Amino acid sequence: MTEMLTMFKADGSAPDFNGALDEKALIHCYRTMLMVRAFDDICMKLQRSGRIGFSIPNKGVEATQVGAASALRATDFFFPSYRDFGMALHHGAKPVDMMHNMFGNASDSARGRQMSVHFSFIEPLRFFSISSPIGTHLPHAVGAAYAAQALGKDDVSLASFGDGGTSSAGFHSALNLAGVWKAPVIFLCQNNGWAISLPASGQTASDGYAIKAKAYGMPGVTVDGNDLLAVNQAVGDAAKRARGGEGPTLIEAYTYRMGGHSTSDDPTKYVPAEELEEWAKKDPVLRMQRFLDKSGLWDETLEEKLLAECADEVAQAAKVAEATPGPTLETIFSDVYETLPLHLRRQGEQAFELAERKGGADAGGGAFPL
Repeated sequence: MTEMLTMFKADGSAPDFNGALDEKALIHCYRTMLMVRAFDDICMKLQRSGRIGFSIPNKGVEATQVGAASALRATDFFFPSYRDFGMALHHGAKPVDMMHNMFGNASDSARGRQMSVHFSFIEPLRFFSISSPIGTHLPHAVGAAYAAQALGKDDVSLASFGDGGTSSAGFHSALNLAGVWKAPVIFLCQNNGWAISLPASGQTASDGYAIKAKAYGMPGVTVDGNDLLAVNQAVGDAAKRARGGEGPTLIEAYTYRMGGHSTSDDPTKYVPAEELEEWAKKDPVLRMQRFLDKSGLWDETLEEKLLAECADEVAQAAKVAEATPGPTLETIFSDVYETLPLHLRRQGEQAFELAERKGGADAGGGAFPL
């Protein structure tokens, strides 16, 4: 493994940090991490009570996602994995809009066409749709970066993926093309220890993942993924290289998933209890809290305020999303063509006529509205 970049000392100080985040930004990062945990907690309860079908726990990896987002602009291109709630929240995505996706309702940006957790936003940030197939979004990130490069813009693409994603064909294709084109891409590998139930030891024979960058002609960096300041600096340095025309970087963030792969998973079947206990001592939220305390930016009053705000905002978001009606029937045919082709119009009319006769769907009186 390449030498690991870390900032936090045992006493909570970070004397080597480059100061890229001011006091306001540091508190915002910490609040975002707490918001991720609140969102996780509510989604787990919603899923276990049968009100949503699926969620992806983020506990343990918050510093990687928030630290990366904090080093980039909202107008950069984000191609996230499904364990990246914090990236969207950091740059202004609202919990209620994310909850609309969790319920797949009429206010969901994908109009219920995606699985839960598969967020996408055009504003306030460029957050491309999460994709379940592993690694398929990596070439997309390279394409967006190459387009920005061709247009003379200094936008950067961030492609975030897990250690399991390095075994995909998309990983090789993306890094190969990015290296050849010197595309402004940051490849962020979140090495969280497990690809569902497969440990990292069964994923690769190489000495870590950052070392794979050498084969593609780009720098490889290993960073303490539970250290928000270290992640911010690693991604910030990679972004500076990319914007300066120096090409892509592969970053391996060494972190740990402190929960299941998803709400469909029982990690107690394969995660050693002692391993989880060791990583719990490196909890990224507690480490960030310790740093803020050492810096004179944290106290119990602030903690209580932030926890209450996050819990209330997410709880209210869930109530709003649950009360929002589902997508109407015409959304089957919308958002693809500017002018609906005749054959689809005929099918739409037939679908509405059938729904009107059979009931059980909002058919708008039987008239196809498109």
